[in-house]
Amino acid sequence: MPTNAELASTLDEYAALLELSDANPYASRAYRRAATLVRGTAADVSALVRAGRVRSLRGIGPGIEARLRELVETGEIAELERLRQEVSVELVAFGRMHGFGAKRFVEIGAALGIRTVAELREAAADGRLQQVRGVGPSVEARIAAALEQPAQPPAGGLLLSQARALCSRIADGLGGVAAGDPRRWVDVPRRLAVVVPTDDPGEAEARFAALPEVVALIEPRVGVTVEGIPVELVPAPPARLGTELVRATGSAEYVASIEPLPDAPDEPSVYRAIGRAHLPPELREVPTPSVPDDLVAVDALRGDLHCHSTWSDGRATVREVAEAALARGYDYIAICDHTTSVGVVPGLDADAVRRQALEIAEVNADLAPFRVLRGIECDIRPDGTLDLPDDVLGALDWVQISLHAGQRAPRAELTARVTHAMRHPAARCLSHPTGRIIGHRPENALDLERTIETALETGVALEVNGLPSRLDLAPGHVREALAAGVDIVCSSDSHSAEGLANIVFAVHTARRAAAPRARVLNTRPLTELRRR
Repeated sequence: MPTNAELASTLDEYAALLELSDANPYASRAYRRAATLVRGTAADVSALVRAGRVRSLRGIGPGIEARLRELVETGEIAELERLRQEVSVELVAFGRMHGFGAKRFVEIGAALGIRTVAELREAAADGRLQQVRGVGPSVEARIAAALEQPAQPPAGGLLLSQARALCSRIADGLGGVAAGDPRRWVDVPRRLAVVVPTDDPGEAEARFAALPEVVALIEPRVGVTVEGIPVELVPAPPARLGTELVRATGSAEYVASIEPLPDAPDEPSVYRAIGRAHLPPELREVPTPSVPDDLVAVDALRGDLHCHSTWSDGRATVREVAEAALARGYDYIAICDHTTSVGVVPGLDADAVRRQALEIAEVNADLAPFRVLRGIECDIRPDGTLDLPDDVLGALDWVQISLHAGQRAPRAELTARVTHAMRHPAARCLSHPTGRIIGHRPENALDLERTIETALETGVALEVNGLPSRLDLAPGHVREALAAGVDIVCSSDSHSAEGLANIVFAVHTARRAAAPRARVLNTRPLTELRRR
């Protein structure tokens, strides 16, 4: 029977082809969610299908159950096979990698009767691209240029969480190690690589090409996914595995600074041979990184100070978040739901904050000595005041202040709003200070130098937000804050019990800035999280 990973990969491909064929977008999203669910389920999903119990998994409805049953019983989905014949996934993947819409290359494939990049190259050389409706000289020139460009994903087209998951799946399928930018926890990964120990590179290449994630080879050792993401295969003899892993992890500037590298079977052996201490991948960006003795690590965290619940836009109750945090080994969490001014999601007013206190007290009584802190993610109003009365804010254990609306405001206006709010005596931490959404919204115009000065003056910490679409502050800004003497908080900004795991992205972002454990507030016991 197919494994969960195999089922999930097929569902992902089915979702992608549904999207490319202009099917109902809700169907495509449903199958993507189902793929994520199946991939992360501990139980054997094939066995659940055969037992008629797969709909016990939340999110699996009758339609998806039918497709899973077809896949488990026959080894394929008939509709998927039809879509594979109609849509050239290789062409679409190539186009997406170079920033073209999927529809463009579906039309090119159909009009010219071609299915591969090699055939596309021939068509371009023969001047046939302009035979396709909508392909004029400028589009033809862009396609010709793309055919000459190296393989790289579209800028901002892949989140770190997605890149790490993709590399891990491919590495697991080949018995290899994920490398490239994701191994260094780069916030906007561009180079994805997998190092595979083997004495037979040709055999490794064949297995690589056969993986469900790889829909085409655009170079002998570069595969591309249906979303247009290239992944590099690095075969390595076992005696040089460590050497090739160091090289494939990068960065190129860092690796160049320690070349030539000796042959070695593992990374510690490489570093011993060149007379250097083993360096965590996150710090391999520049030739001479700063390395603290007590670099922060995930297992150093005592709690999470930015978690949402069903009181605003979270999907888990206070108790469910608390129990999940307790299972992670935490001593405390802060429930920081939104206030009303955020607008786009439900928020709490003063009365709701007081009512939420009753639920938090009940959970604390049941889970002691674990502690749920009464917190809030309080919006900053246009005039720099906070979105709750002072007496309500003063009664809380932890106050995150956040700017959601007005991210495009001019630098002076934005900075005045934020720094005024930071001076409120209840404020403890500034959430996602630059407001960026990776791939969708750039950093705002906030004057970070002034903001850091205000943080030092007021004792307000700056957040490293672990949502993969934020990772805000970015490593360079974290480094600036630490150098100035400002403490940081690594937070998950979780909106579900599972979302607590996002904190690993915050911690590794902080590690890229060489953050010492002592400068991360939530590595401290609850008794040391004193009020300002």
